[in-house]
Amino acid sequence: MSTVLRPLDDRIVVEVLEAEEKTSGGILLPDTAKQKPQRGIVRHIGPGKLTDKGERLPLTVQVGDEILFGRYAGNEVEIKGKEYKIMRESDVLAKITK
Repeated sequence: MSTVLRPLDDRIVVEVLEAEEKTSGGILLPDTAKQKPQRGIVRHIGPGKLTDKGERLPLTVQVGDEILFGRYAGNEVEIKGKEYKIMRESDVLAKITK
């Protein structure tokens, strides 16, 4: 049986990207010196927030978007060896565009 996360309301599932292993100057960082990652890729989105009138407000992030989020945002979940975060769309600080 395959596990699929289906977020509710305005929540999103984010695959966390690995923390940087080197500084910009080329110095390798040990595991203890790495900061919590704050970047990820949106893998699943909920249907949107339900208003008082019963209407759904669409989310501004889409599946596949690379995002920046707060260091302690959301809840961490590990499935099949991959780290994910489940968070509200309001925890997203920015989309990263290239």
